[in-house]
Amino acid sequence: MKIQPEKRNLIIMWFANFFVGASMTMVIPFLSLYIESFGHYSGEEVQRWAGYVFGVSFLVAFLVAPIWGKIGDRYGRKKVLIGTAFGISVSVFLMGYVHSVESLFILRAFMGLATGFIPASMALIAAQSSKKTAGQTLGTLQTGTVSGGLLGPLFGGLIADTVGMELTFILTSSILFLAALLVVFGVKEVLYTEKGEKRKNYRSREVLQHILKRPMLIMVMVVALIIQMALFSVQPLLALFVNDLTSSTENMAFLAGVAFSITGLGNLLSTRKWGQLGDRIGHEKVMLLLLILSGLFFIPQGFVDSLWQLIVLRFIFGLAVGGLIPCTTAFIRQACPVSMQGEVLGYNQSFRFLGNVLGPVSGGLIAASIGIPYVFILAGLLFLLTAAVLMWMLHSQKEEFTDEEVNTQKK
Repeated sequence: MKIQPEKRNLIIMWFANFFVGASMTMVIPFLSLYIESFGHYSGEEVQRWAGYVFGVSFLVAFLVAPIWGKIGDRYGRKKVLIGTAFGISVSVFLMGYVHSVESLFILRAFMGLATGFIPASMALIAAQSSKKTAGQTLGTLQTGTVSGGLLGPLFGGLIADTVGMELTFILTSSILFLAALLVVFGVKEVLYTEKGEKRKNYRSREVLQHILKRPMLIMVMVVALIIQMALFSVQPLLALFVNDLTSSTENMAFLAGVAFSITGLGNLLSTRKWGQLGDRIGHEKVMLLLLILSGLFFIPQGFVDSLWQLIVLRFIFGLAVGGLIPCTTAFIRQACPVSMQGEVLGYNQSFRFLGNVLGPVSGGLIAASIGIPYVFILAGLLFLLTAAVLMWMLHSQKEEFTDEEVNTQKK
């Protein structure tokens, strides 16, 4: 039985995005130990370098994501996918052979440069999907990226414990290389053209004007930023928080990985369903609901007094937050011409990468000032504040539409 190119592309890109997402975060459990192995560093130096090395990938990715999107729009998304996939594979492979923290920093920066893979994959799948089914399709794809990013620390810790830190990089690189080959031989770029939609090459200025003229489009990107900030604000602190909740000192890194990654399981179970609902009733409405639910299930995590309570709440939170990312992506598919979608999705991805940088920094500052529980509380309140702004925008948009309708009837 022959599989349709669109379906084959989605399957291949799901696995490729999973491994790319995981490769970005897999070093978290042993990053400090790996840096310590390079020389005699004080505890403060190790933590400082760990922050630099982890954050630089996302900072560089934040800067270049729109550029990759634009290149994909103009020259083809598959070409971008192939180049960036092999680039990530090579950078991860070389990380297993470095002998200084400076070299590791440079390779992580190069890895960020190559992470145009993710926005290019979203643009490729969005371009082959109709606007009516974009939420469901992109929701399916997004489970790969998000789950990879959330499960990466768990896999990284387990593999490092089994085969060692250096071999973890080499093994991960080999998997990424295979994912790149799948793209080369398995992906066929397909374009779904909506009725009345014309192909055109847009200049970057025109793309920015298109975004700035649509407040809801900007709001969607802010939602993407808030999601990542909340997710990553607690990530560096979870091991300490788990340590406070349990008397066991064994497998602390593993337990912290479970507490963080259980959110990914919630994502896997719910993301596609939320995308389907968005296709039916509107992605803005689903985003509003999920922002409220995310805030309501994030705040109580700061008040738990046992590990199982934290894990249950983070799983339920994962069920809610998992629908936000595909809804933002599907909204962009509906709000932008296909010829500029790669670049707009690149800007959206930039906001997400910025959240990955700002989250750990803000979380660390809050925890140091007033305590770890307040990181959960303030991040949850940020979800609810974002929901309030979105609700106001939707209400204003509805009033404008009603006024226009009344004026039309008068004429």
